[in-house]
Amino acid sequence: MVERLVPDGLWELFQRVVPEAPSRPQGGGRRRYGDREVLAAIIFVATTGCTWAQVPPVFGPSGATAHRRFTEWTKARVWAKLHRLMLDGLGSRGELDWSRCAIDSVNMRAMKGDLTGPNPVDRGKKGSKIHLITERTGLPLSVGISGANLHDSQALEPLVRGIPPVRSRRGPRRRKPAKLHGDKGYAYAHLRKWLRARGIRHRIARKGIESSQRLGRHRWVIERTMAWLAGCRRLHRRYERKAEHFLAFTSIACTLICYRRLAN
Repeated sequence: MVERLVPDGLWELFQRVVPEAPSRPQGGGRRRYGDREVLAAIIFVATTGCTWAQVPPVFGPSGATAHRRFTEWTKARVWAKLHRLMLDGLGSRGELDWSRCAIDSVNMRAMKGDLTGPNPVDRGKKGSKIHLITERTGLPLSVGISGANLHDSQALEPLVRGIPPVRSRRGPRRRKPAKLHGDKGYAYAHLRKWLRARGIRHRIARKGIESSQRLGRHRWVIERTMAWLAGCRRLHRRYERKAEHFLAFTSIACTLICYRRLAN
């Protein structure tokens, strides 16, 4: 079970970003479970959507232990570093297509926590929103979360700035798409001007002039990526009180999407 959820390739990459275990100079205490077993338990929670208490004993560490380690690694930004490491591996192989990227968001109901708000498409019930930028083939480059009532246009600049400098097959690192596609939620003059100032061509549907469906032949890839994210059932509904924990599960989902491409 552990080797299936955390294959050797993923484990080798994870070892490069995970912090060293804290030492106990005084000795004693319980034996610390291995990081690979704990990582498998965390991925099990992310993909199945179960609670921490439902982690099966086959992994070794209990759900409480896995949750503590998850919190510890989230504070150390392990998940964002692992996602970036995946992008570096894909970029060095020339598998990232920066010629046409897309931006979009998806809503889900939230039970509690910060960065939540009334969802305008769910009768005002409390919810959160995942914002995403993908490259041409649908691999996630930048991800963020917000309350469900945040307008999509307000997330464009932070998402574009959040694209990390990714290794290229040849030449310097890259962090800027050649073109960015979006629907009418991003159709604002100041956003077009901001993108042009950074040398990014925009292809955003204009309100009252163009139909968003005309851009669907290029934006369907990000819709597929949203479906890939739904493969992590922990993202179907937000149960995390802390926003950084929900963002961590989103980063884990993005990492798994990239690793599947990297392992092929």
